[in-house]
Amino acid sequence: MQTPSLSDPDQQMLLHDVADRINTVADHLPLPDQVHPGPGLSEILDDEVRHLARLLGYLASESAFRHRATTRYPHQVTPSQRRTALALAHAAEPAGAALAALGGAIHCLGILADLNHQASNRASNRTVATAHQQLVDRLAESRAHLARAAKQLRTAADVRSIRPAPAPAPPTAAPNRTR
Repeated sequence: MQTPSLSDPDQQMLLHDVADRINTVADHLPLPDQVHPGPGLSEILDDEVRHLARLLGYLASESAFRHRATTRYPHQVTPSQRRTALALAHAAEPAGAALAALGGAIHCLGILADLNHQASNRASNRTVATAHQQLVDRLAESRAHLARAAKQLRTAADVRSIRPAPAPAPPTAAPNRTR
């Protein structure tokens, strides 16, 4: 079995593609002024949790695959491939934190759904307001983690693309001819 041999541009495109997919999840999450608890938000969270879980699974499996490849074929792996593997593994932490924040948002949404079926009074109104704010905070937290993961991937890809090419070797002096 050979390690996958992606060229530097292919590895850059891979990192940008994963960053784009992470940004897509973030873009589907409502902004703070758009958070309206209800079935619509439940559907959005259902979809985006599944998308993000698949992305996190991809980051984990790609990291594991590349780690195995570097262990089995240490002389075939380029520094660029190692940097790509590290960038993918590094993005797993904020992606996992974003998924955890979405779990917290789901919990807040459940609390709000339950409170909607209780009698309204001053105490319950404060509880509703608190749960709603926590829901908004969890969604914002998730968006921030997703932005961080995408930025890390883009930065890793772009650092490779702006590295200067090695300077050409200086010309060697022609041998002196003596007659």
